[in-house]
Amino acid sequence: MATDLKEAVREHYASVARGETSACGCGAAEAAQRIGYSKEDLAAAGDANLGLGCGNPLALAEIQPGMTVLDLGSGAGFDAFLAWRKVGPAGRVIGVDMTDDMLARARENAAKLGATNVEFRKGFIEKLPVEDNSVDLVISNCVINLSTDKPAVFAEITRVLKPGGRFAVSDLVLMTELPENVARSISAYVGCIAGASQMGEYIRLAFEAGLTQLAVPQIAYGKQLATVVAPSEGGCCGSSGDAAIVDAAARAIASIKLHGTKP
Repeated sequence: MATDLKEAVREHYASVARGETSACGCGAAEAAQRIGYSKEDLAAAGDANLGLGCGNPLALAEIQPGMTVLDLGSGAGFDAFLAWRKVGPAGRVIGVDMTDDMLARARENAAKLGATNVEFRKGFIEKLPVEDNSVDLVISNCVINLSTDKPAVFAEITRVLKPGGRFAVSDLVLMTELPENVARSISAYVGCIAGASQMGEYIRLAFEAGLTQLAVPQIAYGKQLATVVAPSEGGCCGSSGDAAIVDAAARAIASIKLHGTKP
């Protein structure tokens, strides 16, 4: 089952990268602004915004010139390029994604932007192709939810961070149980919702991986997450456009920003 879900996720996001599928809800630019990105961010990242996030992890992060930043599930490179603008020529940004089409699009965007110190690697977030103790900051945007082995993801974050390094992620969590038909839906899973953990469990997994100084400075409840739960043509979140199911899903989920430190 885990393999089937991973392949469903891969194919969905490959389709988005190829322009065959769009994210649920409104357009990519409007979606990004609703979840915390500025017009300046959109301009700085070029064509990398596909409207797939559920928050802005960089709003938490004090990125300094010269840092090495790792973006989990980097997609077309949106957050990676925003981080690149901050680390400067002395810094480095690494994006990891499992989808060939996304990697190709991200590398094309990097070439357009002249981002020579941004590298995109193929790999899984449960087994990162990144050296131990080599990263100053790990970021991720609505990606850890898609993993069927979240403890492995947080263990990998701990492994690759330097002592004193930090992580800052945006992700979806559950505040209550999902409607059964949404929870069982593959289409809802690839949209991040059905794979969401209860908020307490999500934070516990980070703590048990050895991450400390955990904080949740921002929560946006489902009613505010139009880009995630709003019906679109053909339906969204496994709802087939059923407004009652979408409303129930909206009440069940929240987008959180979680950050912390490796001791």
